Amino acid sequence: MATTALPKNAVLRRTVTSTTNDSSPSTAAGSPRDTPRQSPSSTSLSSMSSLEDAKDQGYGKLLDTHGNEFELPDYTVNDIRNAIPKHCYERSGLRGLSYVARDIASLATTFIIFNKFVTPEYIPSTPARAILWAGYTIIQGLFATGLWVLAHECGHQSFSPSKVLNDTTGWICHSMLLVPYFSWKISHGKHHKATGNMERDMVFVPKTREEYASRIGKFVHELDELAEETPIATIIHSIGQQLLGWPMYLFANVTGHNNHEKQHEGRGVGKKNGYFSGVNHFNPSSPLYEAKDAKLILLSDLGLAIVISVLTSLCKTYGFQNMLVWYFLPYLWVNHWLVAITYLQHTDPTLPHYTGASWNYVRGAAATIDREFGFVGRTLLHGIIETHVLHHYVSTIPFYHADEATEAIKPVMGRHYRANVEGGSLGFLKCLWTSARWCQWVEPSEGAIGEGKSVLFFRNRNSLGVPPLKIKAKN
Repeated sequence: MATTALPKNAVLRRTVTSTTNDSSPSTAAGSPRDTPRQSPSSTSLSSMSSLEDAKDQGYGKLLDTHGNEFELPDYTVNDIRNAIPKHCYERSGLRGLSYVARDIASLATTFIIFNKFVTPEYIPSTPARAILWAGYTIIQGLFATGLWVLAHECGHQSFSPSKVLNDTTGWICHSMLLVPYFSWKISHGKHHKATGNMERDMVFVPKTREEYASRIGKFVHELDELAEETPIATIIHSIGQQLLGWPMYLFANVTGHNNHEKQHEGRGVGKKNGYFSGVNHFNPSSPLYEAKDAKLILLSDLGLAIVISVLTSLCKTYGFQNMLVWYFLPYLWVNHWLVAITYLQHTDPTLPHYTGASWNYVRGAAATIDREFGFVGRTLLHGIIETHVLHHYVSTIPFYHADEATEAIKPVMGRHYRANVEGGSLGFLKCLWTSARWCQWVEPSEGAIGEGKSVLFFRNRNSLGVPPLKIKAKN
């Protein structure tokens, strides 16, 4: 089976660098300046002076899915910040707005050209027109995803120095794409504060061995004995993920953590992720938020209500069939790209995840990976795929400085910086398949001891990489 997975001890490095020279600002909301304090059972990374120190902590032998020995990061957030040139923190509202104008102009120009020329008068062949309009939905989906990314910049305050401009622009752009801007912004900020934490991450928490076994109707001890998942099952699951993953996240918090009982205001008592549990991005009483967020959640809902009313009116005026091609199919492509990007930023055979006992900010931010999507990723999608590791350490650096800042932090991160650029754009798409086959659940390494048992790695039932733990059946 062809994969982009690394052979044992191999290292992938980014091959494309950029030397941008303009602006952006500093402290990310929720990104501490130094490694945050840990629970009593965890060891502060800032106290580690070398990788040997990490080994001496008694973690045992930690193996990623490829069988490479994993060592915990040994640097601090200040080390990262101090390595980045000061001008990379500078933001320009004018420059940010110019990119918004570019993306909106691209959407409008494409719409006008297709409606003007892809008609029976110019193209009599119905199949030819159908193919061209299918291409239209893909192109518009990419342009709209770029606009989504700029609203994402607004949510992180990396768009401009003005919070008012950031949130106004973000609210308008995200509402146009049926995204509840402030609701997403708040939960996404919490994701950045707890990336890779199995108990607190708000965006992507992989299945544990127990959860995966439950999903397929098996006992935990049976997973290491199961036959390979059929390729068709992987395909069906992947299609469902790409089509429905984003709305399922918004409506039911699918892939987000499920520990709502710990919500400090008591909002999560008795609540679990699900469609009718109140755990969603639209309810001001959701345990994803605090009472102080209520007005912002309602403002997000208002933005959606306005856009939905406009879309309803347009459907009545121009017909649903036209609106399906003009808006709703490109919207599904946007959903696809959002899920693909997020999934591949946090899912790879080399990446660890942590329970609360072993997690801290530095470790979590390093549990991400950069990939390469060529012109589409770097130009249309504003580099969100290629510079994600940096983004998790300093989320207020604007995308047009992210390449330079990424190069600056590589010497600090050393072996802990991860990138998979094999195959370029096609390699990125191929990773949707390989990650689905290699990364089915997370569990501790067989040789882990002590706190090392709280460092989890992907395993699978497909005989790929390190085999799952052998667990005895309980009597």
